[in-house]
Amino acid sequence: MTLKEALIKARGEKKAIGHFNISDIAALRAIVRAAGDLGVPVIIGTSEGEAEFIDIEVAVAMVKDMREETNQDIFLNADHFHSLEKIEEAVRAGYDSVIFDAAKLSLEENIQKTKEAVEMIKSIRQDVLVEGEVGYIGESSKMLDKLPDGVGVCKVEDVQRFVNETGVDLVAPAVGNVHGMLKGGNPKLDMGLIGDIAKSVTVPLVLHGGSGISDEDFKVAIAAGISIVHINTEIRVAWREGVEKALKDKEQIAPYKVFPGAEEAVYKAVSRRLKLFGGLL
Repeated sequence: MTLKEALIKARGEKKAIGHFNISDIAALRAIVRAAGDLGVPVIIGTSEGEAEFIDIEVAVAMVKDMREETNQDIFLNADHFHSLEKIEEAVRAGYDSVIFDAAKLSLEENIQKTKEAVEMIKSIRQDVLVEGEVGYIGESSKMLDKLPDGVGVCKVEDVQRFVNETGVDLVAPAVGNVHGMLKGGNPKLDMGLIGDIAKSVTVPLVLHGGSGISDEDFKVAIAAGISIVHINTEIRVAWREGVEKALKDKEQIAPYKVFPGAEEAVYKAVSRRLKLFGGLL
């Protein structure tokens, strides 16, 4: 199954595909195991920083190996890439999708630069799905004290224009979501806006900044038209807690005995989210 086919299926069933970022093999193993246990497709994401740490070719090789070993629908996404050079590297290496992030710019600049990215990517590989963003939701995957400056919601007509003029395959609108997790609780999503956007465009909608959003908001957002949900901060928190728990044994110095703690913590976090996105909770 291709990512495009998986999205068509998810949209038809009013479900969402989970997107989870990785920086190491422990998180990858956890995410793949969780998706396999539930029999659902999953998207593995690497930001530019994560891809630089892992290495783009290595990330592709790891996901390809997992896909072949498990016979699961596992897809690899270049998450929030800004550099066309890095995007080209990811596309040529074998990534399934790319998010070109120009959301911090004006709408006009965002459209222009995203269109250039789409044309470049499609000239290399037509099968790669390209996602763009409309509206700024911050850039952090940390615990936040307050909303980042400039965060807001987008307009339906802006999303419609963006999709029509850029030729993106997927669009991520700002609908009350925020990257990172607010310590006091994340703001509520604008469900009416999600529904209106879903009716105005033909491409799937993606929700970024999923960490910290309530279960009920997720359910309503997916029913309203969200097809992919990004989770990163929650995974990082789970990973760290798993490592810290394993390191309570002060004598333990073997990484391969520490990282299973991180893997198990990430597995539990991902499993719960995948159940929710798949309508199993």
